[in-house]
Amino acid sequence: MADSSSLSRKHFLSDKVAHFTESVIREMTRQAMLYGAVNLAQGFPDFSAPEAIKTAARAAIEADINQYAITWGAKNLRHAIARQMGIWQGIAVDPEREITVCCGSTEAMISTLLAVCNAGDEVVIFEPFYENYGPDSVLSAAKPKFVKLRPPTNEDGEWDFDEKELRAAFDEHTKAIILNTPNNPTGKVFTRRELELIRDLCVQFDVLAITDEIYEHILYDGAQHISMASLEGMRERTVTINGMSKSYSVTGWRVGWAVAPEKITNAIRKVHDFLTVGAPAPLQEAGAAALSLPAEYYAKLAHGYRVRRDHLIPALDRAGFKYFRPRGAYYVMTDISAFGFADDVSFTKFLVSEVGVAAVPGSSFYRNPRDGAQQVRFAFCKKLETLDAAAERLAKLRG
Repeated sequence: MADSSSLSRKHFLSDKVAHFTESVIREMTRQAMLYGAVNLAQGFPDFSAPEAIKTAARAAIEADINQYAITWGAKNLRHAIARQMGIWQGIAVDPEREITVCCGSTEAMISTLLAVCNAGDEVVIFEPFYENYGPDSVLSAAKPKFVKLRPPTNEDGEWDFDEKELRAAFDEHTKAIILNTPNNPTGKVFTRRELELIRDLCVQFDVLAITDEIYEHILYDGAQHISMASLEGMRERTVTINGMSKSYSVTGWRVGWAVAPEKITNAIRKVHDFLTVGAPAPLQEAGAAALSLPAEYYAKLAHGYRVRRDHLIPALDRAGFKYFRPRGAYYVMTDISAFGFADDVSFTKFLVSEVGVAAVPGSSFYRNPRDGAQQVRFAFCKKLETLDAAAERLAKLRG
């Protein structure tokens, strides 16, 4: 029998996992369930997906489309993705050579980074950032390099960045920049001028742009979504990541995709094949139906989320939060300094256990937790009655 003391001295774990924690967002959902709180933490809708795509999913299952699809994606879905990119962004895409369907945009991101990064490469990331980007870079043996988005000086202002700081982040070690627009958690929609600056740096330093455009259809106040790949000089140095989760209210389906030039696509497909084999076959067929919905669907989607945004923000204001009005996605970042808590973690623990509302501590979106210690994110992708229930509970914070 093996000596247990010798086994206990063996180092079993990868050093990489010491550099990040489990998802704070999903932990807050578990806390919401524990305390019976209204969950405004994790970004999933509590209302139904469109009936047409649920019908399409059921029909695909009944038609016995239940075995492996082509590893890099069902043909119908890939052609629908290519068609939509042409319609919405004017980008011509070869569905046979430039699209990889993955298990959600989350897998598309890690597959892309594993496919392009080597040890010693650096990846530029704007912060606050969606919490996967840093760990994804580390798992890919790359070093994340952060550039700060500065909060607005008033509720209706824009998050912005220092051009000099961004330029300083690019050098001979930079392999890629991750760009999330519309942005989670801030709601920032990057402007054409900002994208052109990033484009110029990518061209100058021979850097790849990896864009997360999962919220492309959720826009407010006249904001316009512009795909980086549509800019001159970027078609051959951009990986565009997207998925079904947000536009079609099916976060549990896990169908996403990466669109890239053929050489990069070939590398992504290799990683994807051995990482997950493929996304669910019947749900890919439903995805093709979803991407065939008319333009009116997307207008209604954005309008519905604008109504929800404008429903939640007054409640946050009355409760004492300083808020930053988003122009895209479905989150509101807030400042909690008026409440007198030492940090965001202690505040969100109090909020979920004593007030009955779950939110995400802002520190989880920063490399240095101190930078987000007085910020909290709320998700408003919920029924109006859910937001009303949250508002009633948040009213306890007044004074």
